[in-house]
Amino acid sequence: MLSLKKKRLIPLLWINLNNNSENQVSALELIIKMTKTTRLLQWYDINHRDLPWRNTSDPYKIWLSEIILQQTRVDQGMSYYMKFIDYFPIVQDLAEADEDSVLKLWQGLGYYSRARNLHHAAKTVVEKLNGIFPDNYNDLLKLKGVGEYTAAAVSSIVFNEAKPVIDGNVMRVLSRWYAIEEVVNSAPGLKKIKSALENLIDKAQPGKFNQAMMEFGAIYCKPKNPDCEQCIFSDNCLAYQKGLVDKLPSKISKIKIKTRYFTYLFITFNKNNELFTIIKKRGENDIWKGLYEFPMIESLKEIQAADLIHKEQIWQFVNPDQSDIHVVSKTYVHQLTHQKIFAVFIKITANKQIKILPKDYLILPASTLGEYPVSRLMDKYLNDLT
Repeated sequence: MLSLKKKRLIPLLWINLNNNSENQVSALELIIKMTKTTRLLQWYDINHRDLPWRNTSDPYKIWLSEIILQQTRVDQGMSYYMKFIDYFPIVQDLAEADEDSVLKLWQGLGYYSRARNLHHAAKTVVEKLNGIFPDNYNDLLKLKGVGEYTAAAVSSIVFNEAKPVIDGNVMRVLSRWYAIEEVVNSAPGLKKIKSALENLIDKAQPGKFNQAMMEFGAIYCKPKNPDCEQCIFSDNCLAYQKGLVDKLPSKISKIKIKTRYFTYLFITFNKNNELFTIIKKRGENDIWKGLYEFPMIESLKEIQAADLIHKEQIWQFVNPDQSDIHVVSKTYVHQLTHQKIFAVFIKITANKQIKILPKDYLILPASTLGEYPVSRLMDKYLNDLT
């Protein structure tokens, strides 16, 4: 990476202080502000990654990229962005798609509420706004799934509105620059972050400034082991000077992780020489809403295959004397933000026609399972079968 300090790309700023102490303070603050902002923008010009959403001014594509990249690494989100643009080149295409298609395309990215909100917002833009995206921060906030961060990003990048973005990368950079020891995701810490950003943002090119802040935090001012000695801000980074880099930012401790145990029943039966199975769409108020899965038993601990015969849930699908339990999977461990899932898949062959299904279950050819959106956990199991 090229060092701006070594290339001397920062021009000297001369201001007449007029021997007035108040003017001296104001001028000094301006010098500090312009130095940091100018350094950052020049660093970005040289070091920014060439990403497809940075080569467009289309609000749909930039909004799409911001939603996909929430809590997602760029290298992971890139392929999803390209798939969505390929399947849904314009917002009208996304709005007209059915939810299952959107969720299937999103499969594996996690946080599926983002996909459902994405779909809902696209419909709003098409059906209520004549296909035209809101052109300002406040109106963007009215779209489902668009929070302060996304609204600031889109409004600044596309519409040149001077709204600073605040994400984990930005909070980390600013907490170190100014040695903000308050918890950054608390009200006092966030207030300091916002105040600093309001002073720093380049009002002539706010979109570039916001992208530069996020980029610097993502690829240089990293959470662990940043190369501070080579950093272009080491001369006025208070955390570096005070030896606090590894202690900042300070964050509220994580929420306790909940442990859950799932036993999936992969029930198959033969009909007219074709193998069929059973799935169900997950409902409200739980993880993976709108995704499909095999019948599932949730328990307080892992269920052994030998104990299944005592579980009433299994016999609502098949008769005990007309089915065989013959394949038990390994235990799959799946970590979510606030939950840890331990899952086992048990394959059951029904030797005769299954019972009348409970409401909301579907019978389908086993060969078509790949057409339905499923969780990453279930996708791993299905991939292991092939």
